[in-house]
This record gives sequence, structure tokens and C-alpha cells, in this order.
Amino acid sequence: MTMYFPLVAHGAMLIEPTESESLASLDLFIATLRELTFRIRRGETEAFHAAPALAPRGRLDETRAARRPVLRWTPPNPA
Repeated sequence: MTMYFPLVAHGAMLIEPTESESLASLDLFIATLRELTFRIRRGETEAFHAAPALAPRGRLDETRAARRPVLRWTPPNPA
């Protein structure tokens, strides 16, 4: 899915699923967003401050990546 945060509407999020997304994955995504909304409304905000917790990467510094792009791949050092 493509996600974008439009600058013209404060707090908006545009989500465009690709044609290859199954109905089951879309239903799961919608259920997840609903659950997150319910948790926010109940005041369970502590989990959101450390998010993402289960992603393969932590919070990425997109500003630094845009200002100092790495344009050449170097293989990692063997351990």
C-alpha cells in the first residue's frame, strides 16, 4: 500500500492499496486502524510513544536521509 500524509488537511492520511492486495489483507488493515483508534480514545497512548515495536526497523530519520543520501551500496563487514 502507498501511504501519504497530505499537507492540505491537518491530520489526514491517504492510503492507496495496490491491485495486488487481497480483500483479507485490506480487512485486516481496516480492523487494525479501528483498534488503534479505539485505544487512542480510551486513553491508551503509552504504546504509541515507542512505536513501531514489531517492525524490522525503528523510527527512520527521513530528514537526515533526504539531506545526506547514501548513493552507493557497500557490503557489510563479515563478522
